[in-house]
Amino acid sequence: MSVQIAPVKMADMELRDVKSEKPPESLSLAAVPEVPAILVAVSPTEPEISPIPALSLPMKGAPASAMKRTDPTLRPKDGGDEAGSPEGAVSEAPRTVKKIQFADQKREFNKRPTKIGRRSLSRSISQSSTDSYSSDSSDDETSPRDKQQKNSKGSSDFCVKNIKQAEFGRREIEIAEQEMPALMALRKRAQGEKPLAGAKIVGCTHITAQTAVLIETLGALGAQCRWAACNIYSTLNEVAAALAENGVAVFSWKGESEDDFWWCIDRCVNVEGWQPNMILDDGGDLTHWIYKKYPNMFKKIKGIVEESVTGVHRLYQLSKAGKLCVPAMNVNDSVTKQKFDNLYCCRESILDGLKRTTDMMFGGKQVVVCGYGEVGKGCCAALKAMGSIVYVTEIDPICALQACMDGFRLVKLNEVIRQVDIVITCTGNKNVVTREHLDRMKNGCIVCNMGHSNTEIDVASLRTPELTWERVRSQVDHVIWPDGKRMVLLAEGRLLNLSCSTVPTFVLSITATTQALALIELYNAPEGRYKQDVYLLPKKMDEYVASLHLPTFDAHLTELSDEQAKYLGLNKNGPFKPNYYRY
Repeated sequence: MSVQIAPVKMADMELRDVKSEKPPESLSLAAVPEVPAILVAVSPTEPEISPIPALSLPMKGAPASAMKRTDPTLRPKDGGDEAGSPEGAVSEAPRTVKKIQFADQKREFNKRPTKIGRRSLSRSISQSSTDSYSSDSSDDETSPRDKQQKNSKGSSDFCVKNIKQAEFGRREIEIAEQEMPALMALRKRAQGEKPLAGAKIVGCTHITAQTAVLIETLGALGAQCRWAACNIYSTLNEVAAALAENGVAVFSWKGESEDDFWWCIDRCVNVEGWQPNMILDDGGDLTHWIYKKYPNMFKKIKGIVEESVTGVHRLYQLSKAGKLCVPAMNVNDSVTKQKFDNLYCCRESILDGLKRTTDMMFGGKQVVVCGYGEVGKGCCAALKAMGSIVYVTEIDPICALQACMDGFRLVKLNEVIRQVDIVITCTGNKNVVTREHLDRMKNGCIVCNMGHSNTEIDVASLRTPELTWERVRSQVDHVIWPDGKRMVLLAEGRLLNLSCSTVPTFVLSITATTQALALIELYNAPEGRYKQDVYLLPKKMDEYVASLHLPTFDAHLTELSDEQAKYLGLNKNGPFKPNYYRY
């Protein structure tokens, strides 16, 4: 007599339940732990062996099982009970199919869930949720405007989600500092001189760890800062808390309403005993608010620094109408901002934003990108590299020709709207994607915006009784038509990368350094150097910003000889290109 340990097919075995209480009709998935199936195969050519004692394995919420021993990797095919008798006899047990009932099986999706439901649902659907650490706060339901908070120094001149998250935000800022070498070098070099001493800067930008490094650098250079967010979804609550703990008057939290958005800007501007003399804007909303509500403030404001396409466009409109009453610096069209922030940053962050929100694969997908400026170029290059079929729409014949030469098919949106899987806007315009386009899209089409403003997609036209909105994940909505067609809308048409993902810190170091130098230039410029107009950043500053980032790559610049500099008619130290040069 011998016992052979060998894998066997379930059809060759007969099972019999151990006497026990009747198992429940349905088992909760969380209640059933994984239990290895232990069986023993008896060689049919050997004499009968003595019974083997049953092995009892306790299972919470389910009966214990006893079996003969064999390959521990085997499992019953139909999910029935695995059991053997105390006497060692083996027989076939009735096959019963267990219905596993998930906890969220009965959740209704036809209504927009509450904040708690939306948060827990987004976590259960995907672990790649873009919610920040701050979304785990137990008091998410209370508006920060209704809270009384103080930092460790006793100050309450701020409004953030939860000041207790400051330590976590501080760690994020410290990580960002490691990837922002130029800004840290500027802080170190100019900290003793305090070139912004006496400056009172009011800012309206995205509030992220990278922006926090800029704000604290401005403070180290002597400035007093008050800050609000330029986007209702891009604020990192823990970073805002860290700034507030460090004494910065910051008014921002993720998920603001439109009313909250303007309230925060007003709290930055309208404060007793403090009046700004410099503006750092991203999108033009802060500048617009001061013009609308507090025009007399411009008597003491020395200048405006603007970094977005939308905001610069507004400034040029004011200048053309003769309403721009202070000098303004157009940072957006500086070479370092255009080429690095707009092009290289968007080339990486577009994929990150789409992947985090939709978990989609890009290979073979048909995508239409509206606009082939620097942002559009970055988006198209990234999607093409992933194997997507990319179409481009464009109004400018020069940009259109560039798209064609880069291998993209130039189309009108109406020509491809029925067949594309993804629509991306990056024009800075309004109503680029209209309700007519939205009605004609295929089922499951993803629609998102990479431009600064939320006006490019006509989202307002979707808020009608016949359409149903479902929040399926953080920053992801399904808009359902009466015939069942679904459209996937990301970030409600707002800026995708900063609303749904992150952007490369190194690129933001370039932009932030450019902004800091522009503020220093405008604040310290002698009277009369800059008039009431919009100016580009001096070429020398662009080159200086680039040179500060080269040591990161262990890069070594070639220097001109005196003879070479004379031949080219250049200064050995730059600038090396005329203002009209296109990089």
